[in-house]
Amino acid sequence: MSTNNRYKRQIILPEIGQNGQGKISRASILCVGAGGLGCPALLYLTAAGIGRISIIDFDTVDETNLQRQVLFTGDQLGKSKAEAAKERLNALNPEIEIHAYAEELTDKNAENFFKQHDIIIDGTDNFSSKFLINDTAIKTGKPFIYGSILGFDGQLAVFNHDGGPCYRCLFPEAPKAHIPNCAETGVIGAVAGIIGTSQAMEALKIIVDHKSFKPLTGKLWTIDMRSMENQLLSLPKDKDCPVCSKQKDEIMLQYTSPVCGFIPEISPAQTAARKNARLIDVREIDEWNAGHIEGAQHIALSTLMQGNIPSLPAEDEIILYCLKGGRSLQAAQILKNHGNLNISNMTGGYEAWLAARHV
Repeated sequence: MSTNNRYKRQIILPEIGQNGQGKISRASILCVGAGGLGCPALLYLTAAGIGRISIIDFDTVDETNLQRQVLFTGDQLGKSKAEAAKERLNALNPEIEIHAYAEELTDKNAENFFKQHDIIIDGTDNFSSKFLINDTAIKTGKPFIYGSILGFDGQLAVFNHDGGPCYRCLFPEAPKAHIPNCAETGVIGAVAGIIGTSQAMEALKIIVDHKSFKPLTGKLWTIDMRSMENQLLSLPKDKDCPVCSKQKDEIMLQYTSPVCGFIPEISPAQTAARKNARLIDVREIDEWNAGHIEGAQHIALSTLMQGNIPSLPAEDEIILYCLKGGRSLQAAQILKNHGNLNISNMTGGYEAWLAARHV
């Protein structure tokens, strides 16, 4: 199949043409995360003929991913997401170069990865990763395309491009209160598809650089897909931004991994049998007051995220729970980082505990 024939439907666009297609074929993109956002972005960037694409993702394909992570199929369960994505993308377009990295992006490797690519796609779902992407993008002079989804809501922006603001101009630091993720509140797969596909479009705008379409530099697009109401908000550059106001060599990369180590999981039935274990509820105070497991101790995740780490006896077996199991896993990782090694996460959280009590 000739290149011109494969891409003829976009080459005939006056905004693209042979010159634009040449730019696309010479471009390189790093996609951080092959999840709900990364999958549709990667599909359309691969189909468009981006010359070199790298995928970095430490996770493996799980059955719950298939509802929205449209690159994967049931026969890929348990495989590395990065490798599984590469396999599918190679089949879609064998003409381009695709690299898979089954590892976590950290403050130790981010700068090297970013230097090798023109544009960064943010397919992550936590503040720590987004801050690392932002700060590394500024340090290496790379634009990054931000996306965020939750429930029926989506957000999209282009940061650190053409003198525009960075992510920390919008969010200087992580919120003190817990922000639930898709595992806790749910998400419609089509929402991820729309935002991820839009990230691909923003990348193509930057690459082709045609006067008739401009990327979302200095703007934040938000959409509520229940009503399809959307807003395009202006984002000013913060002259006192904690990162982009600094010289590049002054920027220190920092990262707290949400996957810093294996956390054992334990069922509600097993939890009930562990009579001597210390049970800790990490939900917020209003959730605790509405009902909790008898004998549990309350330490909110938001308290831990602010650095208020309680002193817990090293010899104690600790079991954490939240509503569904997502926040308690994050809390377990924080406590493990502070030396509490005998720690487990109760699967299904308080909802599963109540369900088991009523069986």
